[in-house]
Amino acid sequence: MTAVDARRARREGRGATGREPATRLPAPRGPVTATLFDRLTRPPDDSPIPLDVTGAELGDDDFQLALFVCYELHYQGFDDVDERWEWAPPLLAARMELERRFEETLAAAVPRPPLDGPVEVRRALRELTADDDGPSLSAFLSRRAGLEQFREFVIHRSIYHLKEADPHTWAIPRLRGRPKAALVEIQADEYGGGRAERMHSELFRATMRGLGLDDSYGAHLGRVPGITLAISNAMSLFGLHRRLRGALIGHLAALEMTSSLPNRRYAIGLRRLGGDDTAALFYDEHVQADAVHEQIACHDLCENFAAEHPWLAGDVLYGAACALRLERLWAEYVLGRWDAGLTSLRHP
Repeated sequence: MTAVDARRARREGRGATGREPATRLPAPRGPVTATLFDRLTRPPDDSPIPLDVTGAELGDDDFQLALFVCYELHYQGFDDVDERWEWAPPLLAARMELERRFEETLAAAVPRPPLDGPVEVRRALRELTADDDGPSLSAFLSRRAGLEQFREFVIHRSIYHLKEADPHTWAIPRLRGRPKAALVEIQADEYGGGRAERMHSELFRATMRGLGLDDSYGAHLGRVPGITLAISNAMSLFGLHRRLRGALIGHLAALEMTSSLPNRRYAIGLRRLGGDDTAALFYDEHVQADAVHEQIACHDLCENFAAEHPWLAGDVLYGAACALRLERLWAEYVLGRWDAGLTSLRHP
């Protein structure tokens, strides 16, 4: 690698070898993460990991980061955490306590939508996703946001978009027949149809580089608040538990059914701020792809799944409601910080 290539690699967030830089645990945010990270940076053993999350709230930084790190061991992991921790019984027991509290906070924040029967899932999903009177972050980014605010928005989104599709892919081996084929069709597009450079996670990297941001995986984990982590944690919770497969596909449907218009606005806002077509391609791609995915997710995936598993039809709507509620809480948090003249990130 030449000196010019090395400087470009550093600027783009990669080491001189072209590989991802080391992904290490972020700084603890309280007693829960302090206890957890202390154990994870040592070799696994059989002693319990006592984590007290009594009374933790949905957006609690310490609580959500602890759960996120537990889940991340099932994705790309951390270079300073022994990979044997992924299935170590003490960690699974500790994660169970975190998940128990997370499910409690979700249930308190998200009432289960009423459902007349599994045949009504398609109509109910459309009504649920159309009923949104929350603050429009996408409208603000389209018309009023400054460059630094748009950069903050992208940093928040990097927590999910740099592994886009992965949490929902957990559902593929848990489905069969038409719902399985429908999900594979959606996910194939998310992964670029077999072309690495067209993967949505790679398109998002181009957006980050266009804004001068470090595009390496996990680079901004330490900067985002608990409510941002809660969005990803809900996907992982639903994805890693077979009993919650209905909620997982409902969650995906809600994202697909509410994506096209916001992404059109994001693209407009980014170009207004000087972003080029390469930087905006991620959003342009979602305007087109998600308009198609909306139909597949609502009918072929969720409606057929509910017909085959009528006892899980309510879970489909609940997963969709969780996706919408968490997005709203996150948008309220970000816009509230900006309205107060503050950064929406933990560190400037």
